[in-house]
Amino acid sequence: MTLSSRQVSAQALTQASNFPTRPVHVIVPWPPGGVIDTAARIIGQKLGEELGQQIVIENRPGASGTLGAGAVAKSESDGYTLLLTSGDLVTMPSLLPPTTFDANKDLAPIAMVGSAPPMLIAGVSAPFNNMKELVAAAKAKPGSISYGTPGIGTINHIAAEWAFNAADIKLTMVSYRGTAQMVNGVAAGDVPLGIATPSSTISLIEAKKIKPIALTSKRRPSFLPASWPTVAESGYDVDALLWIGVFAPVGTPAPIIERVASGLAVATKDKGVREHLNTTGIEAETMGQPEFGEYIKTDTARYADILKRTGIKISR
Repeated sequence: MTLSSRQVSAQALTQASNFPTRPVHVIVPWPPGGVIDTAARIIGQKLGEELGQQIVIENRPGASGTLGAGAVAKSESDGYTLLLTSGDLVTMPSLLPPTTFDANKDLAPIAMVGSAPPMLIAGVSAPFNNMKELVAAAKAKPGSISYGTPGIGTINHIAAEWAFNAADIKLTMVSYRGTAQMVNGVAAGDVPLGIATPSSTISLIEAKKIKPIALTSKRRPSFLPASWPTVAESGYDVDALLWIGVFAPVGTPAPIIERVASGLAVATKDKGVREHLNTTGIEAETMGQPEFGEYIKTDTARYADILKRTGIKISR
C-alpha cells in the first residue's frame, strides 16, 4: 500500500518529535587533531548531553573537505548524519575540486558554532611591526616582500590577498604544505611574513619567536590580547573570518533542524565549552537558523567579489 503525502508528512513529524533515538554521526571532512576536528569533539560532547544520545565524530578527509561533505549531502535526511566543517565549503566553491554535489543546494545550514580570524604574523627580525609599517615597506619595493600561506586557495590565502588588495600593495606568495610548516618558516626567517589562525601562532608569539601584525577580522576574539590590532583598525575595509558551521542534508525535517540547533546553542553558550574552545584558538559562536543561512548568502557573495578583485585561481 502506498502512503499518501499526508501520511508521509505525519510519519516525518512523528520521527522528528522522537529525535534522536540512536547515536548521531557528525562527519568532519578533515584529519583528526586539527582545529575543526578539535572543535567538533568539544562541542559534540556537550551536544550529546543535550540530545540524550551519543555523538559519534567521524573523520573523512580528502579533496579539500568535499569528500566528507559529499557523503553527508547524499545521506538520509533524517538528522542522524550531520556535517561540521569550515566556511570555505560554501563561500568559495569556485576554488574547490570538482564535486558531485552543490553545497549551497544539497546541504541545509543548522548553526554557526565557532570562528577564528586569520592573522598576519612576522618573524621577529622582520623590519615591520604593524600594518602601517608593512604597507610602507611593501610600497617602497613592490613585490619584494614574500609571505607564506598554508596553501593556495585557503581562507588564510584569501584573507591575506584581501588585506593587500585593500591596502593597494603587492607581495609575493609562497605556498607551504600546511600551517605548521608555514608558521615555522616565518619563525625561522625563511619568509618575513605569513598568515595563520591564532591556534597556530599563540604559543610562538608568547615565546617571542614571531610577532602579530594584524587580525583580518573586524571583531577581535575575546580571548586575544587587546594589543593585537586588526587590519580594519589601520583603515582598511577587511573582515575575513574562518567560521565553523553544522549542516544537515537538504530535506531534513525542520523540527529536527531546530532540535539540533537548540542543542548546539546550549553547547556554545556553556562556559566550559567556550573556555575549552578558546584554548584551541576558537571563539564560540551561537548563530542558528535563519540568521546563519542569511550570513552564508552574504559571505558567499562577498568572497566572490574578493576572488574577482584579487584574481585568485587554482589550476585543476
